[in-house]
Amino acid sequence: MLNPSHRPPRPTLTGPIFLYALVDMFGLACVGIGASWFAAGKGAILSGFPTSTVEAVACTAGGVAVMLWSATRILRELAKQAPQMQAKYEAYIGAEHPDKVQKTPQNKQD
Repeated sequence: MLNPSHRPPRPTLTGPIFLYALVDMFGLACVGIGASWFAAGKGAILSGFPTSTVEAVACTAGGVAVMLWSATRILRELAKQAPQMQAKYEAYIGAEHPDKVQKTPQNKQD
């Protein structure tokens, strides 16, 4: 099994990130359902939906909107972890690649 100390740090999966990912998958399903009508001329995934071009366009556009909304929320949640991730990354670089540690003004004086 991989030793977790030898890999770069990764963001933490939190509850909100997981829920936004589920919403993103719902949007992807809507895009697939709507787009399947354009490919088959009828509801290919769900037999009774969509039944018209208007429904297919609405389903596809709604799915894209939901996906964009959830992706921005996921990125916002990941941005909240940025200071913590930066500290973890600097510790990882210092331990695994000491030759690549960037010198800060405080370290240059030493």
